[in-house]
Amino acid sequence: MSKFIYKKSAGITALSASITTFAYKKHCHEEYAIGVTLRGIQQYNLEGSLQLSYQNGVMLFNPEQAHDGMAHDETGLDYVMLYIDPQLFLQVIERKDIVRFSTPIVYDHRLKQKIVSLSHAILTEKDEALCSELLLSLTDSLIQTELSTNNKKDAPLIRKAKDMLHSNLDKVLKLDEICEELRLSKFQFIRFFKAHTGISPYQYFLNCKIERAKQLIEKNRDIYSAVTECGFVDLTHLNKHFKSVYGTTAFEYLSCLN
Repeated sequence: MSKFIYKKSAGITALSASITTFAYKKHCHEEYAIGVTLRGIQQYNLEGSLQLSYQNGVMLFNPEQAHDGMAHDETGLDYVMLYIDPQLFLQVIERKDIVRFSTPIVYDHRLKQKIVSLSHAILTEKDEALCSELLLSLTDSLIQTELSTNNKKDAPLIRKAKDMLHSNLDKVLKLDEICEELRLSKFQFIRFFKAHTGISPYQYFLNCKIERAKQLIEKNRDIYSAVTECGFVDLTHLNKHFKSVYGTTAFEYLSCLN
């Protein structure tokens, strides 16, 4: 039996998860994802490399960093995760340029405690002011440990492709139109995009649709408008893909927020 609880405060989404047989499909998030393995071993593939986060491991994911995820063995896995919008993160650390974590997993007791404290405050619905203070404390520790490096910017062609994908989230993906604009064959584009992002154009496009649906659900508290605005066939279609990324259906996610 797997369990996923989401709460949001001070612009940060917190997740408390217990996994047995559930496995995330390959996906990426627009936010920074920072978490702690509380019990068991978390196994995931990140940019072509197998990662294992043991108990007390601090997991650091950069925005748009493709990965999957599952419990390493039948004993299962408990963990918490924080999802922080890049602009909020930069505002807190008082920087203009995006930074990237250079190490995917670290074992740092001080950092672990600050992640757990912030996630607990959000999940137990403490005051937003307290959550903001805990966020500042956490980001100060992240910067002090020098876990971040300068951002590697997308190649211009990849940035243009991503912009085109983002601007058509309410429609069916039409690779031919994108490839014509980029002056690449369909197969050249798929190969090029996957080599630079770790994820196929279709997977990226679908992931963006799911991410956008999540944002609309948070904003409007309406699942069906998210179905329509993000071009899903129906709620079942949205729920299927939503669960593969977030471990829960869109309706269950909305219930967590209410």
